[in-house]
Amino acid sequence: MKLFGLLLCLLALPLQAQEVPPAALVNGVAISQLRLERYFAEYLEDRGRALTSIRNPSVYKRLRDQALNDLIDKELLWQEAQRQGVTVSDAEVNAQVDQLRQAFGSTQNFEQRLADAGFDTTSFADYTRHELAAQRVFLDATRVPEPDAAQVKAFYLANENSFQAQQNLNASSPVEAEQGLALAKSLLIDQQQAQARHALLQRLRDAGQVQKLD
Repeated sequence: MKLFGLLLCLLALPLQAQEVPPAALVNGVAISQLRLERYFAEYLEDRGRALTSIRNPSVYKRLRDQALNDLIDKELLWQEAQRQGVTVSDAEVNAQVDQLRQAFGSTQNFEQRLADAGFDTTSFADYTRHELAAQRVFLDATRVPEPDAAQVKAFYLANENSFQAQQNLNASSPVEAEQGLALAKSLLIDQQQAQARHALLQRLRDAGQVQKLD
Protein backbone atom coordinates (compact mmCIF):
# COMPACT_ATOMS: atom_id res chain seq x y z
CA MET A 1 0.00 0.00 0.00
CA LYS A 2 2.02 2.94 -1.28
CA LEU A 3 0.26 5.83 0.40
CA PHE A 4 2.37 8.67 -1.00
CA GLY A 5 2.07 7.35 -4.55
CA LEU A 6 -1.66 6.85 -4.21
CA LEU A 7 -2.26 10.37 -2.92
CA LEU A 8 -0.03 11.81 -5.63
CA CYS A 9 -1.93 9.88 -8.28
CA LEU A 10 -5.24 11.02 -6.81
CA LEU A 11 -4.30 14.62 -7.62
CA ALA A 12 -2.94 13.86 -11.07
CA LEU A 13 -6.26 13.69 -12.92
CA PRO A 14 -9.00 16.32 -13.30
CA LEU A 15 -12.31 15.97 -11.55
CA GLN A 16 -15.15 14.41 -13.53
CA ALA A 17 -17.96 16.89 -13.88
CA GLN A 18 -20.79 14.38 -14.30
CA GLU A 19 -21.88 12.02 -11.56
CA VAL A 20 -21.91 8.35 -12.55
CA PRO A 21 -22.98 5.22 -10.66
CA PRO A 22 -20.38 4.01 -8.14
CA ALA A 23 -17.99 1.18 -8.90
CA ALA A 24 -18.87 -0.63 -5.65
CA LEU A 25 -20.68 -0.34 -2.35
CA VAL A 26 -18.88 -1.40 0.84
CA ASN A 27 -21.30 -1.64 3.77
CA GLY A 28 -23.33 1.04 2.05
CA VAL A 29 -20.35 3.33 1.35
CA ALA A 30 -19.78 4.11 -2.33
CA ILE A 31 -16.47 3.74 -4.13
CA SER A 32 -16.80 6.17 -7.02
CA GLN A 33 -15.79 5.50 -10.59
CA LEU A 34 -13.46 8.49 -10.34
CA ARG A 35 -11.65 6.98 -7.37
CA LEU A 36 -11.33 3.69 -9.24
CA GLU A 37 -9.97 5.37 -12.38
CA ARG A 38 -7.33 7.22 -10.41
CA TYR A 39 -6.32 4.20 -8.40
CA PHE A 40 -6.25 2.03 -11.53
CA ALA A 41 -3.67 4.40 -13.05
CA GLU A 42 -1.54 4.03 -9.91
CA TYR A 43 -2.07 0.26 -9.92
CA LEU A 44 -0.82 -0.07 -13.50
CA GLU A 45 2.10 2.28 -12.92
CA ASP A 46 3.29 0.17 -9.97
CA ARG A 47 3.40 -2.81 -12.34
CA GLY A 48 5.23 -0.97 -15.09
CA ARG A 49 2.25 -0.99 -17.43
CA ALA A 50 0.48 1.75 -19.35
CA LEU A 51 -3.25 1.81 -19.95
CA THR A 52 -2.73 2.28 -23.69
CA SER A 53 -0.59 -0.87 -23.84
CA ILE A 54 -3.44 -3.16 -22.75
CA ARG A 55 -5.03 -4.47 -25.94
CA ASN A 56 -6.80 -7.53 -24.59
CA PRO A 57 -10.22 -6.68 -23.08
CA SER A 58 -10.11 -9.67 -20.72
CA VAL A 59 -6.70 -8.60 -19.39
CA TYR A 60 -7.99 -5.04 -18.93
CA LYS A 61 -11.04 -6.31 -17.05
CA ARG A 62 -8.93 -8.58 -14.84
CA LEU A 63 -6.50 -5.81 -13.89
CA ARG A 64 -9.27 -3.30 -13.29
CA ASP A 65 -11.09 -5.82 -11.10
CA GLN A 66 -7.92 -6.39 -9.09
CA ALA A 67 -7.59 -2.64 -8.60
CA LEU A 68 -11.23 -2.44 -7.46
CA ASN A 69 -10.60 -5.27 -5.00
CA ASP A 70 -7.73 -3.23 -3.56
CA LEU A 71 -10.03 -0.24 -3.09
CA ILE A 72 -12.67 -2.41 -1.45
CA ASP A 73 -10.05 -3.69 0.97
CA LYS A 74 -8.91 -0.13 1.70
CA GLU A 75 -12.48 0.93 2.49
CA LEU A 76 -12.96 -2.10 4.73
CA LEU A 77 -9.73 -1.21 6.55
CA TRP A 78 -10.85 2.39 7.05
CA GLN A 79 -14.18 1.23 8.44
CA GLU A 80 -12.32 -1.19 10.73
CA ALA A 81 -10.06 1.67 11.85
CA GLN A 82 -13.18 3.58 12.85
CA ARG A 83 -14.51 0.61 14.80
CA GLN A 84 -11.18 0.23 16.59
CA GLY A 85 -10.98 3.93 17.38
CA VAL A 86 -7.68 4.35 15.52
CA THR A 87 -6.57 7.98 15.60
CA VAL A 88 -4.06 9.79 13.41
CA SER A 89 -2.54 12.97 14.78
CA ASP A 90 -2.65 16.31 13.00
CA ALA A 91 1.16 16.24 12.91
CA GLU A 92 1.15 12.96 10.95
CA VAL A 93 -1.44 14.27 8.50
CA ASN A 94 0.40 17.57 8.05
CA ALA A 95 3.69 15.76 7.42
CA GLN A 96 2.11 13.66 4.67
CA VAL A 97 0.38 16.64 3.07
CA ASP A 98 3.59 18.72 3.23
CA GLN A 99 5.44 15.93 1.45
CA LEU A 100 2.87 16.06 -1.33
CA ARG A 101 3.02 19.84 -1.47
CA GLN A 102 6.76 19.67 -2.01
CA ALA A 103 6.28 17.08 -4.75
CA PHE A 104 4.17 19.58 -6.70
CA GLY A 105 6.84 22.25 -6.44
CA SER A 106 4.80 25.10 -5.00
CA THR A 107 1.86 25.73 -2.69
CA GLN A 108 -0.05 27.42 -5.50
CA ASN A 109 0.35 24.46 -7.84
CA PHE A 110 -0.59 22.04 -5.07
CA GLU A 111 -3.73 23.97 -4.14
CA GLN A 112 -4.74 24.14 -7.80
CA ARG A 113 -4.36 20.35 -8.02
CA LEU A 114 -6.53 20.01 -4.95
CA ALA A 115 -9.22 22.16 -6.52
CA ASP A 116 -9.02 20.24 -9.82
CA ALA A 117 -9.51 16.99 -7.92
CA GLY A 118 -12.50 18.36 -6.00
CA PHE A 119 -10.72 18.95 -2.69
CA ASP A 120 -9.95 21.88 -0.48
CA THR A 121 -7.21 21.72 2.16
CA THR A 122 -9.61 20.54 4.87
CA SER A 123 -11.27 17.76 2.88
CA PHE A 124 -7.92 16.53 1.56
CA ALA A 125 -6.52 16.44 5.09
CA ASP A 126 -9.51 14.31 6.10
CA TYR A 127 -8.94 12.00 3.13
CA THR A 128 -5.26 11.64 4.06
CA ARG A 129 -6.20 10.89 7.66
CA HIS A 130 -8.48 8.08 6.46
CA GLU A 131 -5.70 6.61 4.32
CA LEU A 132 -3.20 6.71 7.18
CA ALA A 133 -5.66 5.10 9.60
CA ALA A 134 -6.49 2.30 7.16
CA GLN A 135 -2.80 1.71 6.53
CA ARG A 136 -2.16 1.50 10.29
CA VAL A 137 -4.80 -1.21 10.73
CA PHE A 138 -3.27 -3.14 7.84
CA LEU A 139 0.26 -2.87 9.21
CA ASP A 140 -0.89 -3.85 12.70
CA ALA A 141 -1.83 -7.22 11.23
CA THR A 142 1.87 -7.87 10.58
CA ARG A 143 2.63 -7.94 14.29
CA VAL A 144 2.78 -11.70 14.58
CA PRO A 145 4.60 -13.52 17.42
CA GLU A 146 8.23 -14.26 16.64
CA PRO A 147 8.60 -17.95 15.75
CA ASP A 148 10.57 -20.04 18.22
CA ALA A 149 13.63 -22.12 17.35
CA ALA A 150 11.59 -25.30 16.87
CA GLN A 151 9.23 -23.61 14.38
CA VAL A 152 12.14 -22.16 12.44
CA LYS A 153 13.93 -25.51 12.32
CA ALA A 154 10.78 -27.30 11.11
CA PHE A 155 10.22 -24.65 8.43
CA TYR A 156 13.84 -24.93 7.32
CA LEU A 157 13.72 -28.71 7.08
CA ALA A 158 10.47 -28.60 5.13
CA ASN A 159 12.08 -26.26 2.59
CA GLU A 160 15.73 -27.30 2.91
CA ASN A 161 16.40 -27.78 -0.78
CA SER A 162 15.03 -24.36 -1.63
CA PHE A 163 17.10 -22.64 1.07
CA GLN A 164 20.27 -24.41 0.01
CA ALA A 165 19.68 -23.38 -3.60
CA GLN A 166 19.27 -19.76 -2.55
CA GLN A 167 22.45 -19.90 -0.50
CA ASN A 168 24.34 -21.89 -3.15
CA LEU A 169 25.80 -24.10 -0.44
CA ASN A 170 25.13 -27.40 1.28
CA ALA A 171 25.00 -26.12 4.88
CA SER A 172 27.78 -28.47 5.83
CA SER A 173 29.43 -26.15 8.34
CA PRO A 174 27.94 -24.64 11.53
CA VAL A 175 28.20 -21.16 10.04
CA GLU A 176 26.39 -22.20 6.87
CA ALA A 177 23.69 -23.97 8.86
CA GLU A 178 23.19 -20.87 11.00
CA GLN A 179 22.87 -18.73 7.88
CA GLY A 180 20.24 -21.12 6.53
CA LEU A 181 18.23 -20.94 9.74
CA ALA A 182 18.43 -17.14 9.74
CA LEU A 183 17.07 -17.08 6.20
CA ALA A 184 14.35 -19.54 7.16
CA LYS A 185 13.32 -17.39 10.11
CA SER A 186 13.06 -14.27 7.95
CA LEU A 187 10.98 -16.04 5.30
CA LEU A 188 8.76 -17.70 7.92
CA ILE A 189 7.99 -14.33 9.50
CA ASP A 190 7.18 -12.89 6.05
CA GLN A 191 4.86 -15.81 5.40
CA GLN A 192 3.10 -15.46 8.75
CA GLN A 193 2.65 -11.72 8.22
CA ALA A 194 1.16 -12.26 4.77
CA GLN A 195 -1.20 -14.89 6.17
CA ALA A 196 -2.26 -12.55 8.98
CA ARG A 197 -3.01 -9.72 6.56
CA HIS A 198 -4.95 -12.06 4.28
CA ALA A 199 -6.93 -13.39 7.25
CA LEU A 200 -7.81 -9.86 8.37
CA LEU A 201 -9.08 -8.84 4.94
CA GLN A 202 -11.01 -12.08 4.54
CA ARG A 203 -12.62 -11.58 7.95
CA LEU A 204 -13.66 -8.03 7.05
CA ARG A 205 -15.09 -9.16 3.71
CA ASP A 206 -16.99 -12.04 5.28
CA ALA A 207 -18.46 -9.78 7.96
CA GLY A 208 -19.34 -6.96 5.59
CA GLN A 209 -21.62 -6.34 2.65
CA VAL A 210 -19.69 -5.76 -0.56
CA GLN A 211 -21.47 -5.12 -3.85
CA LYS A 212 -19.52 -4.59 -7.08
CA LEU A 213 -21.32 -2.42 -9.63
CA ASP A 214 -18.46 -1.74 -12.08
